[in-house]
Amino acid sequence: MKRSLAHELGAHIGERVRLQGWLHHQRQLAQVGFVLLRDRSGIAQIVLVDPDERRRVAGLTAESVIEVVGEVVSSEQAPVGVELFNPEITVVSEADEPPPLELRRPVLNAQLPTLLDHAAIALRHPPRQAIGQIASASAAGFRSTLDALGFREIFTPKVVASATESGANVFPIDWFGSEAYLAQSPQFYKQVMVGVFERVYEVAPVFRAEPHDTARHLAEYVSLDAEIGFITDHRDVMSVLEAVLAGMLATIAETVGAAVELLGLTLPSVPAPIPVVDFTEAQQMIEAATGRPTLGEPDLAPADERWLGEWASAEHDSEFVFVTGYPMAKRPFYTQPCPEDPSASNSFDLLFRGLELVTGGQRLHRRKDYLAALAGQDVATYDGYLEAFGHGMPPHGGFAIGLERWVARLTGAANVREVTLFPRDLHRLTP
Repeated sequence: MKRSLAHELGAHIGERVRLQGWLHHQRQLAQVGFVLLRDRSGIAQIVLVDPDERRRVAGLTAESVIEVVGEVVSSEQAPVGVELFNPEITVVSEADEPPPLELRRPVLNAQLPTLLDHAAIALRHPPRQAIGQIASASAAGFRSTLDALGFREIFTPKVVASATESGANVFPIDWFGSEAYLAQSPQFYKQVMVGVFERVYEVAPVFRAEPHDTARHLAEYVSLDAEIGFITDHRDVMSVLEAVLAGMLATIAETVGAAVELLGLTLPSVPAPIPVVDFTEAQQMIEAATGRPTLGEPDLAPADERWLGEWASAEHDSEFVFVTGYPMAKRPFYTQPCPEDPSASNSFDLLFRGLELVTGGQRLHRRKDYLAALAGQDVATYDGYLEAFGHGMPPHGGFAIGLERWVARLTGAANVREVTLFPRDLHRLTP
């Protein structure tokens, strides 16, 4: 008999089906017993009347793996409107001991460190499963949207020979006796690959050895990177990003709508276009509204980002807002300066619900401009990167989205570790 899933049972009323999953919970009453089986799609209820079957199952520990063959009957009281009667239950793998967390509870009664310590079990909890489904659907939507726009997925090294991309700290490693580093991002490689495929993207981990100990930073996270050739300026990159965000949200709604419903989420809409404010103009607005001195600062403080999020919501009914024209002093050396004001950059940040989500912009594309930007540095370190620019590169630009930060903002998580399967930060290398 072919295996059925819990969420499919409504289509099999009156039929005998086979389920496989985990013993989520059981209740034994005077004359009847109820077993909840959990699989990847949801929870099914099994009704036990036979005394011998009830006694055998009553001794099973939660999270044991079981197989159930039974008749599907309509029931308004059951979790999915149907339940199984006259079951035959087979124990596939019995749990050795009760789980450290009560997965049957709607909310896990444990602090975040405990949940992370017992991630192998905590991640089985349906709401935490739902978060994982949203992360997966987000990456799928990122890929499918860019595929439809003619992008190619690439796979770049995560071990590199030099720590030269930016001011971020890096993790040194021993590479067969030579010093190497975990990659901070695929930036150099994706730019080089614009000279091959014109439009590229990558979904992969990146590593930042920055000593942040905040609710929004990780030392390892998944970066959704894209790079686009033959652009006019950074505004073309912003247009692609708008399409990507809309595609990610559509994929979430279409493929994991049950997870969205379980978590009680309201997915945002992506305006066309997303409102845009210039960096200096944003500082002027913030200072005028709050009295907090911001003009002359090279970046936006978290409080500034929150204010702009509230402004975009009130003035444009948007949960997203672009900030453009950041000072060149705060952008990487490969950023294209603004033609009208070389102290400003053709770059942007995208704020989502008052927090920076995406950084992107236009890159330099002529080798002479790179040599000027790198004046005073050891240019030989960049030889493998700069070779592409000595052989013709189109105007190009790109962006990167931190997957965990995106999911945290979508779900309202207070800490990015809540939406990360196995976080890596200053204090955590296990499990």
